[in-house]
Amino acid sequence: MTRALPEPTYRWFAPGIGTLGLRPFDLTTDVTTLHGWVTQPYARYWGLLTATVADVHAEYLRIERSTHHHAFLGEHNGRPAFLMERYDPAYDAVGQVYDVAPGDVGMHVLAGPPVTPIAGFTGAVFETIMNSLFGDPLTDRIVVEPDVRNLKIQALNERMGFRKHSIVDLPDKQAWLSFCTRDQYADATRMGEVG
Repeated sequence: MTRALPEPTYRWFAPGIGTLGLRPFDLTTDVTTLHGWVTQPYARYWGLLTATVADVHAEYLRIERSTHHHAFLGEHNGRPAFLMERYDPAYDAVGQVYDVAPGDVGMHVLAGPPVTPIAGFTGAVFETIMNSLFGDPLTDRIVVEPDVRNLKIQALNERMGFRKHSIVDLPDKQAWLSFCTRDQYADATRMGEVG
C-alpha cells in the first residue's frame, strides 16, 4: 500500500509556470530527494555537500521534532521542486545577533535542480513562499541570513523586497541579515520586481 503524502498547506497557480504548492516535509518520502539536492555543487551554501542520506534524515528528524522550526517541500505540478524552512528567529542563532520582534519569521529556501528550465520559475517559487508566510496574519516581517558570498540569493531576496540590515557572524557563516515587511513585499510585487 502506498502511503499518502500530506495535503498541501498552500497552493496557487502561477501563470506561465503552473501549480506551485507547499506541504509538510515527509521524512519517509522526501529525504532521498532532498539529499540529491543538498549534495550538488550549486547547494554549497546549504552546508551539506558531503552529507549522507542518514545525515540528511537526522537533520530533518531534528527539525520535525522541533516546535519552532518546520520544513516544507515545495512542489511544481505535483513534483518536488524546492524546500522551504520556516523558523522562529528567537530560537535560532540569528536571534542572538539582532533584537527579534514579535511577528518575525525566519526563512530558508533551496530550489531543486530544474528538470526543464522555465523563465520566471524562481520568482514564482519565492512568491509561493512569501505568500504562504505572509498568509499567516501573525507574520509581520520575514528574516533571512544568506551567506555573504551567495550573491545570487541576495539578488533574489532584494527583488522580493528584502532590505539588507547588516553583516553578522553566525556559527556556520558570515551572513547578510536582511528583512522584508509586508509593505516591502507588496511594493516589490506591485512594482513588478517579482518574477
